Amino acid sequence: MKLKYFLYTLVVFAFTSCDDYLEPESLSTFDSSYIYSNAEDARKAVNAMYVHFSHDGFRSRLSNNMTGNTDIEHAGGSSDGARYQIWRLDAQENNGDLKYVWDIGYQAIRDANIAIEGIMASDALNSDDAALSRKMSHLLGEAYTMRAYWYSMLIYYFGDVPFSQEAPKVDVEFDLPKEDRNVILTNVIQDMIDIEEKMMWADEVQFGIEQINREYTLGMIARLALQRGGYYLTPQLSMERQSDYLDYYQIAKEYTKKLMDLKDRELPTDFRQVFLNQCKFISPVNSDILFEVPFAIGEGDVGWNIGIRVDAGTHPYGSGSNYMAMPPTYFYSFDTLDQRLDVTCGLYTIDKDFVQQLVSTGNMNISQGKWSREFLDTPPGPSTNKGTGINWPMLRYSDVILMYAEAENELNGPTASAQDALKRVRQRAFDESAWSEKVDQYVANVSGSKEDFFDAIVDERAWEFGGEMIRKYELIRWNLYYDKVEETVGGCKKMAVEAFEGTSDLPDYVYTKLAENGDLIIYNKFEKVLAAPDETWERQSWLINMYDETQPDGYAEWITYDWNNYVNPSNIGVPDGVIRYIFPIPRIAIDSSEELEPNNGYGFNF
Repeated sequence: MKLKYFLYTLVVFAFTSCDDYLEPESLSTFDSSYIYSNAEDARKAVNAMYVHFSHDGFRSRLSNNMTGNTDIEHAGGSSDGARYQIWRLDAQENNGDLKYVWDIGYQAIRDANIAIEGIMASDALNSDDAALSRKMSHLLGEAYTMRAYWYSMLIYYFGDVPFSQEAPKVDVEFDLPKEDRNVILTNVIQDMIDIEEKMMWADEVQFGIEQINREYTLGMIARLALQRGGYYLTPQLSMERQSDYLDYYQIAKEYTKKLMDLKDRELPTDFRQVFLNQCKFISPVNSDILFEVPFAIGEGDVGWNIGIRVDAGTHPYGSGSNYMAMPPTYFYSFDTLDQRLDVTCGLYTIDKDFVQQLVSTGNMNISQGKWSREFLDTPPGPSTNKGTGINWPMLRYSDVILMYAEAENELNGPTASAQDALKRVRQRAFDESAWSEKVDQYVANVSGSKEDFFDAIVDERAWEFGGEMIRKYELIRWNLYYDKVEETVGGCKKMAVEAFEGTSDLPDYVYTKLAENGDLIIYNKFEKVLAAPDETWERQSWLINMYDETQPDGYAEWITYDWNNYVNPSNIGVPDGVIRYIFPIPRIAIDSSEELEPNNGYGFNF
């Protein structure tokens, strides 16, 4: 059952226990030794860490808007607004969205540090009461994991950043210089390793998968280990990784395997239901989602700026847009029998009369079909937009399985256990009648070499997690960001030309109609046909929209514009083949510090 008032409770606690939760000194209004002397009050204090998920800096920025552009999700536009600067990779030091993320990241870290210090100093942590000690240990694990998450994100966006591990107090220096990102990741990974065995599973804690649990911590150890063992951009604009990277692939393998051994679960057979549950406020434990950000009704932007587009009208569902579209190259990369396709790629919008309409590839708005405000059981009202209350997935079990397959392959090649892990994920994607070809034979075909199996993992993660906005981080750590974007732009151009010249087997036009239940039916999604079966079908432009004769090169503007600074990095002073995914540290943070230096290098000219 969804805990509708979880975040509301956190906000109330934060604001009733201090004058301003943004001010570190105000957090000491209650005596720390009293707060952490019992599990109930300690729980409330730890809850303060979660408040920052309800900030726009996370719910509409970091969770989705800021994670493009990639080969499977992208956005663009010529505005000079903060998010457009980020999409174009030319964000300035005064970019408001980057400031949001910097601020809430360090506020969440501050609150985690307060909780860690309070719990570590508490007699309750080492109490003879085993139940009390275990509750306090779990809360400590939540705080370590929350801190690790935010440092991971700050590193992906800003590179080397200040590393604070102490709670704010008078005699502690908080004007810190940058620390090497690898040092930070090494430390926060070890923190989680040291605590995870004392944490509780989701089915043992009050809020299930709506709070950090042992499953999530084990998965985060692996995720951050792969980040630590992966590539990163240096100020000299080269992609490098540390010589000890295999040690971290070993950690990823060990801790994914540990979760799979200790708390295995079958992947739900209905892929759609995994995300429909979020729109129905259902949060099952021991299932696919390991942790999801709990948004109360009136909070959260899922179904407003990500998901199926719904136009405002007289209907009671309000309006929602989609800022991160999916290119047709991604749609047509799927096997036509892959049951994840129709769930992941939304090919319709809902108009003001609540009628489904075909999306247009001319302005590129294939959407994340995993979420929609139309799926809500109770319509939120005709004038609503934000605040759907739909939760946001942070980590799924299928991710753990694929991380295991990747780590095992990197260490030992495509062993039987690596192949079995890949098969588990693909079995959910296809009807059992197709397993022989689409699972067993497919996996056998891609297991001829370590390189081929890795390529298959890269593909599988695209198909499994499309729209969940983690692709950017994967492409970075694999050092495939430039290659995959270049491949996508080239693929889109090829589709456009072939549709215009009529040389492709893919549909330049499609035939559509509405089913009796109102669902949009597309007769020929995957192939070109000369005519529809009868006159009930409407012919509509499809891939032909990707060609625009009014443009100098003939391509729809989004194809060349949205990824321009990615495939042509010299536009922003970056060498060919390098995507500058690192952004400037906010100027206000630099100006208020005597120790923090700006992100010199990276081709910035401030």
